[in-house]
Amino acid sequence: MASDSGNQGTLCALEFAVQMTCQSCVDAVRKSLQGVAGVQDVEVHLENQVVLVHTTLPSQEVQALLEGTGRQAVLKGMGSDQLQNLGAAVAILGGPGTVQGVVRFLQLSPERCLIEGTIDGLEPGLHGLHVHQYGDLTNNCNSCGDHFNPDGASHGGPQDSDRHRGDLGNVHADADGCAIFRMEDEKLKVWDVIGRSLIIDEGEDDLGRGGHPLSKITGNSGQRLACGIIARSAGLFQNPKQICSCDGLTIWEERGRPIAGKGRKESAQPPAHL
Repeated sequence: MASDSGNQGTLCALEFAVQMTCQSCVDAVRKSLQGVAGVQDVEVHLENQVVLVHTTLPSQEVQALLEGTGRQAVLKGMGSDQLQNLGAAVAILGGPGTVQGVVRFLQLSPERCLIEGTIDGLEPGLHGLHVHQYGDLTNNCNSCGDHFNPDGASHGGPQDSDRHRGDLGNVHADADGCAIFRMEDEKLKVWDVIGRSLIIDEGEDDLGRGGHPLSKITGNSGQRLACGIIARSAGLFQNPKQICSCDGLTIWEERGRPIAGKGRKESAQPPAHL
């Protein structure tokens, strides 16, 4: 079962690096999260500029609250609420158009996987989201294969017992074309999807119920807009990086620049989803 949720769901722990230099910084960070629905506990460590948040909110929403204090925040790791590292992964989505995003996977328990992220540049409304079989971007999203389906099932919705393991249903883009989501799934496992791909589609997934010839195959959700390879990412306390070894950027400089390519060494405003 998967669900698109805000302040409901299973708690996880988010580890942020936050620019803090004094007790006033600590107080401001604590105040920014105090009383926020979906935030259960906050630990602030000034000595190593780390904030640990136990929450059911998407990491992007927590990051926005932290940066509302005027301090930069970088997500360094994710783990279960019991501070266990059962597996984490990330997909950075892009394509020939303007759609881009970051989606994270976290194994909350042996039975339950968290999928959360932010995708920008979409048309307002619902868009199908699926894990695909191959992590092959040689022909953009067209070489990623079919939905991840090791069980040989028909396409369905995330709450159906008969569905592809890669069927994650729909995410909703608001009037500005931004989808921020958090869902949990009992069929998908982080260790099964690393090296595969994640794709956001042009239209709504009919969850196998639309009566179209493609309904039981793809959900008839239209063209593939953006995709990314699902790669292993850091769990809690597994990312001590302060300076990028490839180009010497600090995590704060890196926060505001493209991941690679043109503009990497020039200051830039961060994309909304990073």
